This record gives sequence, C-alpha cells and structure tokens, in this order.
Amino acid sequence: MPIVDHATRLITCKLVYYGPGRSGKTTNLTYLHSALPGTQVGELTSLATRRDRTLFFDYLPVDLGTVGAYHVRFQLYTVPGQPYYRAIRQLVLQGADGIAFVADSQRHRWDDNVESLRDLHANLAEHGVDARELPIVMQYNKQDLPAALTAPVAELSAALNFRGVPEFAGDALHGAGVFDTLRSLGMRVLKRLGADDGTATAHRAAFALRTPAFSPVLHAGYVTTDMLTGAAGGDA
Repeated sequence: MPIVDHATRLITCKLVYYGPGRSGKTTNLTYLHSALPGTQVGELTSLATRRDRTLFFDYLPVDLGTVGAYHVRFQLYTVPGQPYYRAIRQLVLQGADGIAFVADSQRHRWDDNVESLRDLHANLAEHGVDARELPIVMQYNKQDLPAALTAPVAELSAALNFRGVPEFAGDALHGAGVFDTLRSLGMRVLKRLGADDGTATAHRAAFALRTPAFSPVLHAGYVTTDMLTGAAGGDA
C-alpha cells in the first residue's frame, strides 16, 4: 500500500516489474532512467547476482506531481526471474501498489511466462493480496524479433491476460511500449488514490505521466520514432 508521509506531504507508491528471467524487466527500467529528465529521477541502484545478469532490484523514484495537497513519487523495482530467487521476489513484491508483468514473446519462453505468472499470483496470495484488486498491466516484450521466433500479441494475450488488463507490445531495448506500460500502470495506481477521470488531479497526473515528445513506436519487425503531442490519456 502507498506510504504516506504527512509531515512532508509525500505519497510513495511502489511499482514492481515482474516476469521470467531475462524477459526485459531491467531493460525497461534502464531505458526509463536514461530517457526521463534527470530532474525527475533518482539514482538507479542495482544489486547484481553472481549467476545471472538479472538484477535483484532497481530503484527509480519518479516525481509525478500532486494528488490533492500531496506530492506523489513512484519507486520502480524489478525482481529476479529465475526460480531459485523466489524468496527475493516475495520480499520485493511486499507492499507493491502496482505490477507490470513483462512477458518474453519468444515462443521457446512460453512455459516460462506461464510459470512466472503463476508464481506472481502465488506470491501475492501469500501476502494476502487479491490480484483482482491490484493494478496490473501486461507487456509482451521482444516483439521486434522475427515473427518466426515470437508469438503474436493475440496468442500471448489469450494465454496470459485472462483478466483483461491493459496490455502492450514492447521492444524495451529500443523503448517501444516502455512509456505506455509505465503510464498505464501509473494512472491505474493514481486512480486508487482518488485521481479519478475528469478531475483536475487526474489531468495533472496524466500530464506528469505523458509520453515524451519523441517516443519509439513498434511496427512489424522494426521501430520508428513518432512525434507525440499533448498529455497522455487513460490506461487503455
């Protein structure tokens, strides 16, 4: 649940990027950290394992403006996806306010995605959290790879997104879908704090979570940079 500091009027929300090992969770956070203005992000802290390139966690505070009279800060974390790090995943997942599930679109990782999603629900249950009530979004990463190697979004959605949460095709290495994922999850979390559609707070939140003017866009097998204008919309 959000941590509220009444003395400093600061609400801190925890977002966790979850998924199988090497699906692109760390790549999402490193891309965000490099693309966001330096004044909006804190130091990216990592703790590497000895047996794999996956990090224990990344820490990335992002200033999102205000909700009422309180400033809002997001802390973004990744979890190690390998099965033998389950205890660490449980620890990082504790107190999460929202989850971005990053699936690996490669066909040979199908079972890994399914098992990681089951692991997520099991760990949430151990924390007494109902996954149906927690803001969750899906990202199908590595959609830039050749079609012969990847499952299409429709197949991944049918297998993984049985709750019908917002979902995005992604190429985290080049940024496609990265800001869409963060914006969607951030808006869903802010709505739980009272930033409903149509309010001034919602407008400020949408502006704070806007996609940068130049944002990578994923097309069939390649990435382009399109120019976007205005504030972001809702979480669809």
